[in-house]
Amino acid sequence: MKPLESGDPIRLGPYRILAVLGEGGMGKVYVGQDGEGRPAAVKVLHPHLAHDPHLTQRFVREAQTARAVTAGSVARVLDARTEGGRPWIATEFLTGPTLADAVAAHGPLDEPTVRALAAALAHALRDIHAAGLVHRDLKPANIVLTTAGPRVIDFGIARPEHGLTLTTTGQVPVTPGYGAPEQVLGQRVGAPADVFSLGAVLVYAASGRPAFEGAHVAAVQYEVVHGMPRLDRVPPALQPLIGPCLAKDPAARPLPERIARQAAPPRGADRAWRKGPLAEDITTRAAGLHRLTTPPGGAASGAVSRRRLLTGLAVGGSVLVAGGGAAWWNLRNGDGRGGPFDIPPAVAAPQGRVLDAQKGDYLLGSTPEPLWTVPEAVAENTPAPLPVRDVVVTAAPKGGIAARGVVDGSVRWTAPDAVAVNRYLSLSDRLVAATDRNGTLVTFVASTGEPKWTSPAEAAWLLAADEEAVYLVTRDRRVRCVGRSDARIRWTVEAGADLGKDAASRGLAAHGRLVIAAADGDVVALDTSDGRKAWSRPGQSADGRAGLARSDRTLCITGRNLSAADLVTGKDRWTAENPKVPNADAVAWGPPTVHGPHVYASVLSYPFRYDLATGRPSDWPYNGLLRCDPPSPLVVQGHGLWSVAVNADQGGVNVIDFTSGGRPSWVYPIIRTPDRYWLTAADNRVFLLDGTTLTALPVF
Repeated sequence: MKPLESGDPIRLGPYRILAVLGEGGMGKVYVGQDGEGRPAAVKVLHPHLAHDPHLTQRFVREAQTARAVTAGSVARVLDARTEGGRPWIATEFLTGPTLADAVAAHGPLDEPTVRALAAALAHALRDIHAAGLVHRDLKPANIVLTTAGPRVIDFGIARPEHGLTLTTTGQVPVTPGYGAPEQVLGQRVGAPADVFSLGAVLVYAASGRPAFEGAHVAAVQYEVVHGMPRLDRVPPALQPLIGPCLAKDPAARPLPERIARQAAPPRGADRAWRKGPLAEDITTRAAGLHRLTTPPGGAASGAVSRRRLLTGLAVGGSVLVAGGGAAWWNLRNGDGRGGPFDIPPAVAAPQGRVLDAQKGDYLLGSTPEPLWTVPEAVAENTPAPLPVRDVVVTAAPKGGIAARGVVDGSVRWTAPDAVAVNRYLSLSDRLVAATDRNGTLVTFVASTGEPKWTSPAEAAWLLAADEEAVYLVTRDRRVRCVGRSDARIRWTVEAGADLGKDAASRGLAAHGRLVIAAADGDVVALDTSDGRKAWSRPGQSADGRAGLARSDRTLCITGRNLSAADLVTGKDRWTAENPKVPNADAVAWGPPTVHGPHVYASVLSYPFRYDLATGRPSDWPYNGLLRCDPPSPLVVQGHGLWSVAVNADQGGVNVIDFTSGGRPSWVYPIIRTPDRYWLTAADNRVFLLDGTTLTALPVF
């Protein structure tokens, strides 16, 4: 929340404008207050969009249409007008956390509360559909938990079934992972699409994890259309309620009335909104709103000072909503309790700009300049760079770990006592986990570096993490599980494989399994609930540890061969045919990369692409033709495949353009330490580690 600036309106219709709440792609949102002291969220189109008369008319018309929903289950649209050439929409101002924030702060909801949530949201959809509308963007961030129960907000893309959607060029008209398959495919959307979104919302509420996951937006959308929802973490008693909502066929999804009946929340389940941690959040936000909108002496007029603005925010912000596709802004500033387990939500990931040669961003046949380069940015013994939303974590040159901003490479925070060579992990993009010199597991807020919880885990190095725990190797070479909710050691076991030393083993945790690529080439899977061995693959790699990557329950493993297995059971799914090499007993596959329906891996210094479901070589022009360094990671980002090719003295980054049939596009001849490099990527940026230099490269 910010004070008003030059150019901001002082009044819009009956609303006195108090402060700036946020700004999105479509417009700006303000805190407004009418003559009777009632607050509202007031959204105004950006000036450059307000000049389009058709867009302006649609902006107001769709908001007026949404006013037809008058039930108490939704945030009401209060007014919408075009005034002085500036169209605006005022919506009811709700106090309370969004479902997204509530789950992030307190964990998944228990079964009775999920049932109460399901019944309330089903009634909300019934009311919306009865008014002839389809919401089209139901998601955890668009559900506010108030003392009166859940309320649905943001009618920015709601519309009649025959109407148009208010979007701008390049906007994604649906939130990945929550929009129905027909929305992803651009087909006609009706009321069943909202039911699909409801199912995805309930998976998140019950498990704390999305129903569909992927490393990239396209991968998530592929899972929505072709994959199965992740119901394994949903309590079994709730799966019959949620599963039918996520049917691919719209006609197979239940009606909201049936969902409400089947939810059957027990008596008193709605107390979650009035007592306990959620109620405390709501009360804190209400106090913050009161301070903001009530001047000294109780007058309902006068400007809001910067001190009052910040004071009102300091005791808890409020969730507010406006239409027009600009989504919502959550002004949360903690829940007032503090402490090592009071973890703020993950910050928004700043998206890099995707370059386009047709728009003059670069010349075909040439390579654009890096986004930024910082020489001597990292220590020589750094692990791979770790992007975590708005920062990238590496070993600091003078010891410890450092987080640099992904936009400009500047240092955001450091943790001098952390031991980088013991590796670091992202915990849901909210915390960075590391170890100190005493083997203590330490955590820091990813965006700010604020220290959080610790555990005396006697850690030698970290293996992996999931939503429940952090998994590590102890100093006596055993595997240990430390709970994220209480920092307590849950179990410690022998791995059944040689873990090596100096962080020689790696891990991957998902679906109740910790899969370890051991230093001796074995692959071992442990049950994350108690550490018992679930399955193993001895001798997977003849030269060091095997490579691991996954998509949902499909685990890809490289080493002596490229194969896929069921992550939970270890059962084989397919094995790619190894190339025949004269006078050689075996070949070695490089680390695998899963992207969408494909897995990429290199063998004999050439990258290949395989169908993830079948293991068949994909129809790709560059299968086995473009050379790369055997241990090079293969990174998919933007519309390109990135890899490293080196010789004895130097190397470079090669990029293959997927959009032009696989022709080579860019070559960065910039690697000067071919024995110490790594590639990783996130949010339309590729990060290159070259010795002690860290570079961020653009994507196309």
